[in-house]
Amino acid sequence: MATYNTSDFRKGLKVQIDGEPYLMTDMQFVKPGKGNALYKCKLKNLVRGTTLDRTYKGGDSLESADVETTDVSFLYRQGQDYVFMHQETFEQYEVAEKVAGDIWKYLKDGMICTMTLYNGNAIIVEPPVMVELEITECAPGAKGDTATNVTKPAMVETGAEFTVPGFIKEGNVIKVDTRTGEYVERVSN
Repeated sequence: MATYNTSDFRKGLKVQIDGEPYLMTDMQFVKPGKGNALYKCKLKNLVRGTTLDRTYKGGDSLESADVETTDVSFLYRQGQDYVFMHQETFEQYEVAEKVAGDIWKYLKDGMICTMTLYNGNAIIVEPPVMVELEITECAPGAKGDTATNVTKPAMVETGAEFTVPGFIKEGNVIKVDTRTGEYVERVSN
């Protein structure tokens, strides 16, 4: 298995600590007046979601995590699980609701998502950064509400609810940022 020296440390690196995969979410290089350089790292456990703060000395190393990132398409929901299919091998993965998290808000049939696998098991599923969803239910805009900051809740085709501007109506297609869950723009009427 490959190893990373402290000189290779950077944000986004996937490493293995005590047999579990971690994502390096932050790394700061500190050079004290005397002694070795220090690397202060924030690491997120990819299986449990917990974070860890560790400091490494210059010359230390970490094993690379045996994780694979691949594109999968959403097929269907089966009870509490979501079923995805690998784009090239057509292998199917059942992903538990606790692993998938809030992805249901954005999932449409056939949608291409990014899946991170650890030892062949899905540990992270991410939808595209921007998704287009059709409004299925929302209150009509009140007459005279022309201020630009008037918002209202709206239900989309996936069953999720988002806050949208007052001018949005049923049948509109909106673009939503999946990282924040916020309305971006109206795509069509």
